[in-house]
Amino acid sequence: MSDINMSKIDNLNLEFLQLKDYEELKHAMIDSYSNLPDSYWREEQIKTLIDKFPEGQVVLKVNEEIVACALSIVVKYEDFSGQYTYEQVTGNYKFTTHDDDGDVLYGIEVFIKPQYRGMRLGRRLYDYRKELCENLNLRGIAFGGRIPNYHNHASEMTPKEYIEKVRNKEITDSVLNFQLSNDFHVSRVLKNYLDGDKASMEFAVLLEWDNIYYTKPVTKTTALKSTVRLGLIQWQMRPYSGFNELMQQVEYFVDAVAAYRSDFALFPEYFNAPLMAAYNKLSVSDSIRELAKYTEMIRNKFSELSIKYNINIITGSMPEIIDGQLYNVGNLCRRDGTIERYEKIHVTPDEQKVWGLQGGDKIQTFDTDCGKIGILICYDSEFPELSRIMAQEGMQILFVPFLTDTQNAYARVRLCSQARAVENECYVAIAGSVGNLPAVENMDISYAQSAVFTPCDFAFPSNGVKAEATANTEMILVADVDLDLLKELHNYGAVKNLKDRRIDLYEVSKK
Repeated sequence: MSDINMSKIDNLNLEFLQLKDYEELKHAMIDSYSNLPDSYWREEQIKTLIDKFPEGQVVLKVNEEIVACALSIVVKYEDFSGQYTYEQVTGNYKFTTHDDDGDVLYGIEVFIKPQYRGMRLGRRLYDYRKELCENLNLRGIAFGGRIPNYHNHASEMTPKEYIEKVRNKEITDSVLNFQLSNDFHVSRVLKNYLDGDKASMEFAVLLEWDNIYYTKPVTKTTALKSTVRLGLIQWQMRPYSGFNELMQQVEYFVDAVAAYRSDFALFPEYFNAPLMAAYNKLSVSDSIRELAKYTEMIRNKFSELSIKYNINIITGSMPEIIDGQLYNVGNLCRRDGTIERYEKIHVTPDEQKVWGLQGGDKIQTFDTDCGKIGILICYDSEFPELSRIMAQEGMQILFVPFLTDTQNAYARVRLCSQARAVENECYVAIAGSVGNLPAVENMDISYAQSAVFTPCDFAFPSNGVKAEATANTEMILVADVDLDLLKELHNYGAVKNLKDRRIDLYEVSKK
């Protein structure tokens, strides 16, 4: 910092710019741009900005003296998707490009008087812009940033190479370094951006900041929820007289979690296995094919319940025969009446050997009224590629219905599910069955402790466990998860697992 005496600063205020401040503003600009002659806004231009968008024009005053300023407009960003100049984005400096219905706050001016630089005043101005962007529900901030040190390196490197060296701390550029440290990212290089900017060789860096709280306007009457309530059913394996008695127990659980205003109900894998008892005289492979005959009826009943109780139901999984082949499948029954199907991709050796199951081939995410979700059945949770593909598609909550017989089998599902929550910056809910089925071959015992897992960062439980049921006890588990916390983690977490991937070295993708 220069020769400012901090003890003589009685007050520092951020204020809206007013037209009566113009002469003082003009002289502050002249002081700030001494290397750019005649670089100050005319009074009629400032008046236009104040008239069009008063909250976008602010100044910082020290002891009632203007020492810094930020001027902004709102634009429809799609109008500036390619190369453009400063003259074009400002509407020939008349600000005709300002649009109250635009989606991006565009910065057209930030300056600080030289003797006040080094006091972090620029950060105050940018913090105000970010807050304004959030309050107006704009999707972000953008501006063309000067690179005034580039002229010293123009003969030996391109602007792109220069930017990369600044980012890697090999070259110092006070302006660009400041923008990057304030969470702005480089989008592209703009050529011939600011006429007469010889220090930047008339190049500019298009810098952007994303508003993680931005909510895209929707035509539906309800917006996506931020806090989502999950209802997990830890199902007791017990004998049932038939389909009706089984579904009576299903409805009891749906009613129970819906009474707590849950948004989702999650059932375990093969929760309907007790119905196989009626076919114990058959071979194991034949009895599960008999069980598959109930799947369509159960799916239809689940859909009725989802509408009746206003809850999205993840139906665990059931056997289903398609073109003579046996699969392990489930359904997402939304409360609006729509149904989607998911498949177990990796069947266990036992499922394949004893029952003759085939692995599915659908890897997908699902849009719901509570955000984008993914569903993996039991063993699938142990293959990180599946959930990574889903995370790349925007998954926020991963549901894992499972069935495990022993404690070590359960530990595999639990530990892998916790890893999926950390590495994909998402919530993971697992639900399984408990108890014994002495009358059903190959389904003798079940062990489970249903739970909701979170990433491990300051906004979440330190051990990554949001809630967990009592082991091996029939019960429901209800837990709230905050989707906004995932957005904050993605942008400001202690580590950023998704952003820090070295996609220059590796990638995970569908075939």
